[in-house]
Parts: sequence; C-alpha cells; structure tokens
Amino acid sequence: MIAGLKENLAWFPRYQAYLRDHQPPALIVWGPRDGYMPERSARAYLRDLPNAELHLFEDGGHWLLETHLYEVARLSRDFLVRSQR
Repeated sequence: MIAGLKENLAWFPRYQAYLRDHQPPALIVWGPRDGYMPERSARAYLRDLPNAELHLFEDGGHWLLETHLYEVARLSRDFLVRSQR
C-alpha cells in the first residue's frame, strides 16, 4: 500500500468542495494507460470542474511528461496565455 494513501483520501472532499465552489480555470492532461490512475480518474475532475479543459493522450501512461513533454508544454503554454485574458 502507498504510504499516506488513507490520509490523502481523507482530504478529497475538501479538494472537491474547493473546486466546486471556486471553479478555477483548469487544464487536465492525462495518460489514460496509467495503471494507477486510469482515464476515469481524469474524467472525475469534470464532475467538479465541468469547464475544465481535458486532453487525453491515448498512448500516454503514468509518466506522461516523459513521453509527451513537448505536447503537454504546448498545451500548458496555450492554456496559460488564454487564462490571462
């Protein structure tokens, strides 16, 4: 078992409430082939942040930045520029 997982899970309702209440701009980039946090984990954020921008890299996994750094960097840069308007 991952150390501290139980304590981390206890915080989730607070995180979710914050997201629901404040609706911060959000960019979600995800590798759905992640064995620890599959695609449904990424989509779960959309329940609290329906306006979030979600990008799934179909061949991506847990180490998404290792395999898709330039694509994620481009999306992040574009998102930050648009969020400043």
